[in-house]
Amino acid sequence: MRKYVKEILLSFAVVLLLFLAYTGINIVPVLLAGALAAVVTVAAKGRGGLVPIASRKNGTSRYVSSFSFDQIGGQDRAKQEIIEALDFIMKPDAISKLGIRPLKGILLAGPPGTGKTLLAKAAAHYTDSVYLAASGSEFVEMYVGVGASRIRDLFKEARQKAKKAGKGSAVIFIDEIDVIGGKRDGGQQREYDQTLNQLLTEMDGIHGSDTPRILLIAATNRKDSLDPALLRPGRFDRHITVDLPDKKGRLHILNLHAANKPLDTSVNLERIASESFGFSGAQLESVMNEAAIYAMREQSAVIGEHHLAMAIDKVMMGEKTDRESTREERERVALHELGHAIMAELVRPGSVSHVALSPRGQALGYVRHNPQQDHYLYTRDFLDNQIMIALGGAAAEEIFYGGRSTGSRGDFDQAMNIVRTLVESGLTELGIIDSQMMTPDAWAKINRSILDQLMDRTKTMLEERRSVFEHALAIVIREETLTGDEFRSLLEQQDMAKACTVV
Repeated sequence: MRKYVKEILLSFAVVLLLFLAYTGINIVPVLLAGALAAVVTVAAKGRGGLVPIASRKNGTSRYVSSFSFDQIGGQDRAKQEIIEALDFIMKPDAISKLGIRPLKGILLAGPPGTGKTLLAKAAAHYTDSVYLAASGSEFVEMYVGVGASRIRDLFKEARQKAKKAGKGSAVIFIDEIDVIGGKRDGGQQREYDQTLNQLLTEMDGIHGSDTPRILLIAATNRKDSLDPALLRPGRFDRHITVDLPDKKGRLHILNLHAANKPLDTSVNLERIASESFGFSGAQLESVMNEAAIYAMREQSAVIGEHHLAMAIDKVMMGEKTDRESTREERERVALHELGHAIMAELVRPGSVSHVALSPRGQALGYVRHNPQQDHYLYTRDFLDNQIMIALGGAAAEEIFYGGRSTGSRGDFDQAMNIVRTLVESGLTELGIIDSQMMTPDAWAKINRSILDQLMDRTKTMLEERRSVFEHALAIVIREETLTGDEFRSLLEQQDMAKACTVV
């Protein structure tokens, strides 16, 4: 808004002068004073007296990115795709010989924190281009036409800065482009539509023979919400998915962020990469940072494995809290978490790392799991086991208290999401169906059918391990934690005792 204060004040001044002239007041002196002020301003600009703050600091232009692709981990495929697209800018003569049309836009789509902004900065560095960044929300205003004007100004500024810096190209990065690039509803009076129309016009005005060349890079978490006119070839020619990193990518990211941190010789970053399945690059950076903070709290000169373990817990669930609960609540929470742990160990032996009773974030207790191999395809049996692990806490409460508590709400949400996955993947008795055609009653019926059946199986399996609950409960209440090895030892003792009884 600040950028358009001059235009608003000028419009107000013109209206005021017209009003004064209409009322018979002599406005000639005012006009002469305004003309004199304009002459002085133009003269000052010509001498450089009113130039904005210098765009260079320590000899480096603030419009030039110094971030390279080597500083980005876990996105090898995405980097390869974007580098190939950027070569069209780097080699204009070669592409003209083959008759290749230069790319105008690159769309980066993926979850938050996966490095989309970093890829755009690295792209500007790779092509030795001027780099300008903006967010989609910056183009949204209550005044009609302001968003479209800002789009024009952004492309104009990119060309001006590239010429001023002596660069042959400029990279414009728009984050959260779904804010202005959402699907249009047919009307042309909305501010969003006018802004999008202007963006489409500017992209159509990009030509490979232009100097400087303009490349637009945009990022979004919601590619499905973008307008088709924005996604067609000739505008965003290349769509690159920037997904969550796999184990190899997570290890690469951890090594990058550990480069400036003193790690203990016993730290195994490969194990940390395994335990952080599903973490984005931003979350992994936070893990290393929080681990360093924990080491500083303990006045330790190096970052140990236990610091990294605590950091993973914090990033996943939040910091420990000072909530004080009653003895009954602590016992209920302990039994609830033991229910999860026992079911996890029964369906996937060796999966429990430790059981904790300490409050963290919104959770009063939690079960930490050992690293498992990354999975991208799931069978019906695997997902059924996941549901049973989620229902283990509520089942334990029913066994010992005869009813459930509100602590099972998150578990039920997780279980119902898995049921939705089963239905949409055609893994239920409904077969292959369109889930969008299902009514709320149909969803309720299939949820009840699957969850009730698996809850009965879960309660039966936990009833057979009642003695494990009783032995482990005292330890968890007293120590607040139970390691995975201790927990498995209790299970083995119970199984051995059961076998001796049968003989």
